[in-house]
Amino acid sequence: MKIIIAPDSFKDSLSAEGVAQAIAEGLAQVWPDAELVQCPMADGGEGTVDAVLAACKGQLRHHVVRGPLGTAVEAHWGWLADSHTAIIEMAEASGLQLVPPGQRDACTTTTHGTGELIRAALDAGAERIILAIGGSATNDGGAGAMQALGVQLFDAEDQPLAPGGLALARLARISLEHLDPRLAQVRFEIAADVNNPLCGPHGASAIFGPQKGANPEQVQQLDAALGRFADHCANMLSKDVRDEPGSGAAGGLGFAAKAFFGAQFRAGVEVVAELVGLDAAVRGADLVITGEGRFDAQTLRGKTPFGVARIARQHKVPVIVIAGTLGDGYEQMYAHGVDAAFALPSGPMTLEQACAEAPRLLSERAADVARLWRTAGKH
Repeated sequence: MKIIIAPDSFKDSLSAEGVAQAIAEGLAQVWPDAELVQCPMADGGEGTVDAVLAACKGQLRHHVVRGPLGTAVEAHWGWLADSHTAIIEMAEASGLQLVPPGQRDACTTTTHGTGELIRAALDAGAERIILAIGGSATNDGGAGAMQALGVQLFDAEDQPLAPGGLALARLARISLEHLDPRLAQVRFEIAADVNNPLCGPHGASAIFGPQKGANPEQVQQLDAALGRFADHCANMLSKDVRDEPGSGAAGGLGFAAKAFFGAQFRAGVEVVAELVGLDAAVRGADLVITGEGRFDAQTLRGKTPFGVARIARQHKVPVIVIAGTLGDGYEQMYAHGVDAAFALPSGPMTLEQACAEAPRLLSERAADVARLWRTAGKH
């Protein structure tokens, strides 16, 4: 019997690799002779680098960069030497988790550190760069990352712009004279599950600005500033990508990657599935087990269980989800390749308890699934 274990991480609890290991331990109690194939997964957000490196045996690299508030942070990124591929989580350098709630300011936070990670990948000889752009603290349209790579932004007095999205309201001129020429030789892919445009009522500022510290007035100012940035980019680059799906991802970093790099936008889970070889692993399997911290209607927006179930369905392999909690609308996933879903808690417990006991709970639930499967006469 061959079982594929392909979960996402459980936020604040376990990495995807840790989740997969706990599930495998539970299954082995009931099926000691089964072939258990662990494929840790991610959807382009936090944990993407770790999931890919765990499956592909790549290298974890570290680099000190300018964080979203301008202070130094140590960020890690992934390197697959055989294919000269870099996997960069922008949240490592420019993520919301790096900014205490009381200091969140969407007007001034910068993606500069993400640009520094891209530069480190270029120094390593990258031919393909995958940007996982979930979890950002920024709303600067990717301007900071572009500045780190040599793009110069000036105001009407020909002075360099300060960091942050609001400063783009004073943008008067863009210079590409010092743009790193190596970028033209690299294939860029954006891995994310966000398809918002850059500006407007569904844009980066309106939808994501408030969680990054922007009040209603600042949301309007930031939206106008990003529009000004897009106007100048369109004039400079002879193309306008502001309304393309994904341009509003990561506070507009998606826009900059599309405009300056010609980056291809892909669902994060599809990129990770390709890198870890999930399709080949699922072929010929008897069962797939996936999971995430919260399994609900939002999973349909391209999160890991959705992507895993989509691949399994192509091969007619049943899928079971083990989740931290089952939220509103999770039943909708039954129409998209999921056959059953189970929550971790066996009784009343706090979130803190569930997180602390996640390895044991995952193993127990996996063992329960195996017993039920065996009782049903599958194996």
